[in-house]
Amino acid sequence: MDAMMMDAMSDEMMTMPGAPAMDMAMMQACMDACAACEQACTVCAMQGMSCAPACMNCADMCHTMMRGMLRMSGMTPPVMMAMLDACMAMCQMCMDMCMEHSDDAVCMMCAQSCQACMDACMAMKDAMAA
Repeated sequence: MDAMMMDAMSDEMMTMPGAPAMDMAMMQACMDACAACEQACTVCAMQGMSCAPACMNCADMCHTMMRGMLRMSGMTPPVMMAMLDACMAMCQMCMDMCMEHSDDAVCMMCAQSCQACMDACMAMKDAMAA
């Protein structure tokens, strides 16, 4: 989702019950990192290496995380935190599996994308806890 769409969304659309409105720039960065990770993991999985199942699971989790951030209604802070934790855990597992193929450029690209997604999810968690 691009920044223009984020700007078009009302503040009410981007809040969770019992929580202040989210930082739109941070949320956009996290959604972008999730989208990039989903794509990288999908490409990596298509190689058919031993990391493929972890990559596809990570791609699915990143997609779900991105969709959850896009559709804030129905979310609560504890649910969002749990989803961020799950996304980071899946990215860590995928990254660890891909690092076993450190001689493969696609696996290394996937691992880097997983790290960037974990970093963006952690930034969201930190912002929510503040």
